[in-house]
Amino acid sequence: MAIYSVKILAKQAVAQGTMGFHLEKPAGFEFRAGQAFEVQLPGGPEGEDGAHAFSIVSAPHEGELMFATRMRDSKFKRALGELPVGASLNIDGPFGSLILHKKLERPGVLVAGGIGITPFMSMLRSAAEQRSGQTLVLLYSNRRPEDTAFLAELQSLAQRNPHMRLLATMTDMSHSNQAWDGATGYIDSAFVQNAIKDLPAPIFYVSGPPALVEAMRNTLTQAGVDEDDVRSEEFFGY
Repeated sequence: MAIYSVKILAKQAVAQGTMGFHLEKPAGFEFRAGQAFEVQLPGGPEGEDGAHAFSIVSAPHEGELMFATRMRDSKFKRALGELPVGASLNIDGPFGSLILHKKLERPGVLVAGGIGITPFMSMLRSAAEQRSGQTLVLLYSNRRPEDTAFLAELQSLAQRNPHMRLLATMTDMSHSNQAWDGATGYIDSAFVQNAIKDLPAPIFYVSGPPALVEAMRNTLTQAGVDEDDVRSEEFFGY
């Protein structure tokens, strides 16, 4: 890994309470879809308050780097949110092993909760750009459409890529002000079984807060998925 100084090119809200940060892509910075980097704030203290790891949202072919995070009330998040466009920060990376398998005949089932979508955005953008023939199914759970980061882009990617299927579900529509005609409720074993019933030997990837990852691994086991076919990694960016 190496440390690079980069400028913030833009900031955008990607859902309620979730901000995306667009950064310069340094010359020579190469990564694989699903990997992460550490963001180090300028002049910040060492440790948790001055640095934080984030999955990379952008795909390897793109000319900039992007990460996204829930803007929670922590010292790091407050300082990050206050940085203006044009400010510099350091990134250290890339690192991480949550990377799609190479056997294209085996589908990939991506299971994300909330901001856990970030590493999968890189994978799905990359697959669309490469016109990959690999079947990719995204199971994506959020409370409400308002909270669902990158929802419109994911819907567009699913239209562009005939090998991608988006199965999004909302768990708290009673508190939503937006219409939603898709699935509601949690990703349980029945949801999983219905999603994979026509898939030959899929491999599963789970991303989200630690408690969600543990719960989803248990759900996949209940759905009859072999634990050897499930891959997860400590989530970066919560």
